[in-house]
Amino acid sequence: MDLHEKVAWVVGASSGIGAAVARELQARGAVVAVSARRQSQLEAVAEGRMLVVPADVTDAAGL
Repeated sequence: MDLHEKVAWVVGASSGIGAAVARELQARGAVVAVSARRQSQLEAVAEGRMLVVPADVTDAAGL
């Protein structure tokens, strides 16, 4: 599936399935933003090719 010109935001992307989904979306051409609590792990997943947005979705005040 070609995802060029599509935008995706993956929450929980710092490891596991979330990281794999973010990488696959990016590989298929999507512009990807990734969120999770751990910024350093997000940056490792993004490898400079995704927008990194650290966030804790359990903390409504921080969103």
